[in-house]
Parts: sequence; structure tokens; C-alpha cells
Amino acid sequence: MNIVSREEALKWVEEYIGKRNLIKHMLATGACMKYLAKRLDENEDLWELAGLLHDIDYEKTIDNPEQHGFVSVEILKNKGLDNQIIFDAILAHCNKKPLEKSIEKAIYAVDPATGFIVACALMHPSKSLDGLDLDFMMKRFKEKRFAAGASREQMKSIESLGLTLQEFLEICLEAMKSIKNELEL
Repeated sequence: MNIVSREEALKWVEEYIGKRNLIKHMLATGACMKYLAKRLDENEDLWELAGLLHDIDYEKTIDNPEQHGFVSVEILKNKGLDNQIIFDAILAHCNKKPLEKSIEKAIYAVDPATGFIVACALMHPSKSLDGLDLDFMMKRFKEKRFAAGASREQMKSIESLGLTLQEFLEICLEAMKSIKNELEL
């Protein structure tokens, strides 16, 4: 089972994704996955790649969501990637396979968390990740209408990996701050 460099994966993302905000979501997901892997003593490079590549088919499957994930796996296989762990994580994030491995549970929780954190940053008086803190995020988390598309249940599912929601959000915030220039936030 092989993996590729972050740089190579990013080239693939830019080849298949035209929307800058979607690329930023994928970058954020990769960063959060890397930081979670470190916290959980898992393979940081592998987890980051799964996060970075998880939506590579999004623009191809936008009108055919039942194919989302499956097309990603085909794209990546055609690029020469041979890594069932990454493939399974991609399929798990969009409910195309049961959440079994830690990487699958993590990406399932991270996917909505990145959008939630971006929404929090944009609502924060600082309009940036730098000003954001856990208290602000937890207040917004309780507001059902705030970032309504970010599934609270999906984010809370991180508890299956032994992390509290608060720990999880802090890890993701720290991860996203580490690439704030790439996220332009």
C-alpha cells in the first residue's frame, strides 16, 4: 500500500477541483486529520492524505451524490494510488461503508467540523481563526441554526475515539490555524 506526498496530492486536488472554497475545505480536513493522528498516535501522513483527498470527486458527483466517494476511489486508483486504508476512509466519510477503523471515524467527524470552524471564524469579531477560541465555538455549537449544514451528531461522533467534543474542536482549530495562510482565514 503506497502513499504520495502532500504536494503530489495537492496537484491532484487542483486538477479535479475548480472551486477555491472546496480546495480550502480539503486542505482543512487534511490538516485536522494530521493533528488528530498525532494526538491518537496514528500515521500522520496517511491521515492527512485521506483528509486532503476525501472530496476529490465532489465536482464530478455533485449531481449524482450516490456516486460520491466511489468516483474518488477510481480517480485515485487511476493516478496510481494503491491504499485501501485511504479508500475506506473516503468511502466512510460519506456513509458508503460502516465506520470501523479510527481513521474512518475521525474523517467522518472532521468533515463537518471544518465548515463549522470556518463559519465560527467568519462570525467572530476578528473574522479570522486567530481570534477564535473554544468558548466561542461551543456557544455557536449549541445554536441549531448556526452553520446548520454542519452535523452536530457527526462532529460529536468523535467521542467514539475517546476525545471529548471540546478536545476535538480545539485540535481542529489548532490544525487549521497552522495552515491559516493556505485557508486565507
